[in-house]
Amino acid sequence: MTDDPLTEAPLPPPANEDEAPRKSLTIGAVCKALSQEFPDISISKIRYLEDQKLLTPRRTPGGYRLYAQSDVSRLRTILRLQRDEFLPLRVIRQELAAGRTEGETPAAPAAAPTPPEAARPGAALRRLTFSIRDRGALYSLDDVVEETGAEPRLIKELEDYGIVKGENRSGATYYDETEREIIRAVTELSRYGVAGRNLRVFKTSAEREAALLQQILAPSLRSRNPERRKEAIEALENLAAVASHLKHLLLVRDLRRIAK
Repeated sequence: MTDDPLTEAPLPPPANEDEAPRKSLTIGAVCKALSQEFPDISISKIRYLEDQKLLTPRRTPGGYRLYAQSDVSRLRTILRLQRDEFLPLRVIRQELAAGRTEGETPAAPAAAPTPPEAARPGAALRRLTFSIRDRGALYSLDDVVEETGAEPRLIKELEDYGIVKGENRSGATYYDETEREIIRAVTELSRYGVAGRNLRVFKTSAEREAALLQQILAPSLRSRNPERRKEAIEALENLAAVASHLKHLLLVRDLRRIAK
């Protein structure tokens, strides 16, 4: 079976001197072009995505793959969904089929999903970005149950273990956007037998990371200068993003060892 070499294959020459240069890229050129944003990209990974029917580059008569700009954009979208939102290929395939394109964020649903939709494993998980300064909207217990598919007893268990802390208003409990997504994630984990008591390791890890970042920026965060404090909070958000990415990379590395 003939396969692409690691070096770039020659592209077909233009039909005449006035014809614009072709914009198709070989698999080696695509790998090189995306390597700065995705350091772990490889030719074998691109081939694997093609085997999974996520990419369909055209072939030259000699069997070389040629990627159009639309193919490169599609590949970039796939890689970002894997890196930024931790979506499995099955869900990525659904996102692409629904018209998801590079740089696009998921559109807000017109109405809250019904429990069967919310309860489908992996259907609604996203790695969302939340502002440290803004808690966002508040959701009632019924809203959270409807949107996440979580059982009320699971939410109660999470409160008992200090994973979420609802806010009591006029006798009703409300949760902010971050807590709602925590509940959504835990609901997915519970399908694999992960109980509330098992989540202490996540809670402890988050508390230690928060304490470390607070220590790094403590003087600026305590500043009475509004501008300096604003800069400190922005730095805190940037540090949190880097720390989250580092933790993900370390987890992937250790899971590779387990999967061997």
